Amino acid sequence: MKTKRKSIKWSRNIAYVVGLLATDGSLSKDERHIDFTSKDIQLIKIFKNCLGIKNKITLKTSGFSEKNYFRIQFGNVVLYKWFLKIGLTPNKTKTIGKIKIQDKYFFDFLRGHFDGDGSCYSYWDKRWNSSFMFYINFVSASEKHILWLKYRIDKLVKINGSMDMVKRNGVYKLKYAKKDSKILISKMYYKKKLPYLKRKYTKLIKFLLIDNGEMEREKARVM
Repeated sequence: MKTKRKSIKWSRNIAYVVGLLATDGSLSKDERHIDFTSKDIQLIKIFKNCLGIKNKITLKTSGFSEKNYFRIQFGNVVLYKWFLKIGLTPNKTKTIGKIKIQDKYFFDFLRGHFDGDGSCYSYWDKRWNSSFMFYINFVSASEKHILWLKYRIDKLVKINGSMDMVKRNGVYKLKYAKKDSKILISKMYYKKKLPYLKRKYTKLIKFLLIDNGEMEREKARVM
């Protein structure tokens, strides 16, 4: 990323990148290099495109799982200092807190956060006439970051996610049920040609289609 100016301005692509870095990225201690690692090659390519960088994608082996991950690293002092200014820090995993981001770009950031380390799942709840349920999760190893995330979402769209305040697998989890998830999906994917991880988007669309079919069946039943 070429930065001729001494300041970086928020944009939708930058906000998405910040969401990715808040989850799967890191800032080196040398005050220059930025690293992003993911199991999804598509996400690495999106990261590159959003920043307009040409650096080579390499492989990185996890010491815990012995699996290969994709990685890109580049140096940019101006961008590094800007990331520090908005709330990203070296060794951020358990210490990251709030991100200084404008409301205008928050849901681009949230989409990056979801693509980086979020998840979604569904099931048929037999207790409610085989009702179809689905959830969106956001996670962080930092309690203050996940509390900030909940506060900003609840403030902007007036919904209340449930918080798992007991750490499980080393992370705190923020969960939204179907009704609230639909609102978040509409906010995160608000127009076409946005940067997003295809496999997660496809999964969410599948949930919406299944739920819509269930609603149509229920309408036919009561008519």
